[in-house]
Amino acid sequence: MASSTITEKQPSMDQAPTGGVFEVNHPLIQLHLTRLRDESTQPALFRQSVRRLATLLAYESTKDLTVCKTSVQTPLTETEGVELDKRIGLVPILRAGLGMVDPILDLLPRAEVWHLGLYRDETTAKPVRYYDKLPAQHPVDVAIILDPMLATGGSAMAALMTLREWGVKKVKVVSLIASREGVETVESQFPEAQIYVCQVDPILNDQKFIVPGLGDAGDRIFNTLDFD
Repeated sequence: MASSTITEKQPSMDQAPTGGVFEVNHPLIQLHLTRLRDESTQPALFRQSVRRLATLLAYESTKDLTVCKTSVQTPLTETEGVELDKRIGLVPILRAGLGMVDPILDLLPRAEVWHLGLYRDETTAKPVRYYDKLPAQHPVDVAIILDPMLATGGSAMAALMTLREWGVKKVKVVSLIASREGVETVESQFPEAQIYVCQVDPILNDQKFIVPGLGDAGDRIFNTLDFD
C-alpha cells in the first residue's frame, strides 16, 4: 500500500473523518514523544508522558463524536448544552494499554472499559489472546482501542476482529507510535477503522520492534525492564 495513505491533515468539526491513518502533528505531542523515546527517562516521567499524549490523542480522535441537546441551570439562568448520545467503550490491550485509560476516562467519565488480553509470541511475532470478557450482546456504539505501540499490527487486528464479532459499528485505534508496515497492514484489512498516532516510524527491526521506537512500552510503564 502506498505511503501516501498516511496523512498529517487533521479532521475538522464540520468534516468528520472516515477510516484512515491520522498522524497528529503538534508541538506538544512532539515534546512529550521525545521524552518517551529517551532511554534515560525514568518510569514516573514515562508514565506521565504517556498520560499527556493519551489526552492529546483523545482530543483529536473524538472530534466526530455526536451529541444531543440538553439544558442545565447555571447560577444565573437555564441554558442549553450537550451530552454525548452514543455509548463509548475504551478497550485497552493488556497490559500496556492500561497506561492510557485514566487520562481518557477523565475526558469521557461515562465511558465503559472493556479489557482485551493479548501478548506477542516472541518466536512468531503473532498475537496470542488470553483474556476476553466482552458480553455476548449489547455492543458499544463506538470503541476506542488503546495500545501505546502498533508494531506489526497483529494485536490491533486481533482486537478489531474481536470488536467486529461483538457487533461494534465504529472503531478507533489510538496508539502513541506505530510502524509504517503495521498501519498499512491494519488499514488494508480494516479500512473502516480510524487509526490515530503521534508518529509513524519507518521500519521494524528483525525482532519486529519499531525503529527508532521507544523500547517496550509495557516494561517502561510498569518498571519491569530489569526482570525480562
